[in-house]
Amino acid sequence: MIIVKLDKNTTIEKALKLYKSKVIKTRQSSELVKRKEFKKKSVIRRAEIAKAIHVQKKYYSDND
Repeated sequence: MIIVKLDKNTTIEKALKLYKSKVIKTRQSSELVKRKEFKKKSVIRRAEIAKAIHVQKKYYSDND
């Protein structure tokens, strides 16, 4: 949960700006999108391995 502490002089616009920056910094919206559907650990791991293989082929190929 994100908490934005306000003073008496803080306007609503300033509070919303602080809240929005905290949401972006904590990557809360991307976490919500990621958790929208449940993914099994095996599926997540398979995607990680596929990405690693792709990176290995792209950057560390011997065809240079």
